[in-house]
Amino acid sequence: MKKNIFLIVSGLLLTSFAFTSCDTATGQGAGWGAATGAILGAVATGNVRGAAVGAVVGANTGALIGSSIDEAEAVRYGPRPRGGFPFGSRTDTPGFYQSPYPPYQIYNLRRVPHGAVVEDSVGGGYFRKP
Repeated sequence: MKKNIFLIVSGLLLTSFAFTSCDTATGQGAGWGAATGAILGAVATGNVRGAAVGAVVGANTGALIGSSIDEAEAVRYGPRPRGGFPFGSRTDTPGFYQSPYPPYQIYNLRRVPHGAVVEDSVGGGYFRKP
């Protein structure tokens, strides 16, 4: 039984570390939260179900904390617009989005998670990926 727990916890850790490749604090927070939650859940309960529950709780908590960090970092570069950051527009090419700021540049956001704040380096503002 102990070998099964070790293998499952190792698999959960490997999966959670894959999330750390995200460029945003939200993705990194979810990955580290899942890893920490899986370890604590496995140690506290000694079974796979505890590790899985710990991973889910940790991932959600980490994502919430990371999301607030992403928002705070975007705000420090300029004032937050009234009503929040606007969303970019989808284009005909999957993964490419048009900025809501003139001159309406198109950006490749394939590696950016949905809802993340993106800087428009040409139009001079921030917008969210839909």
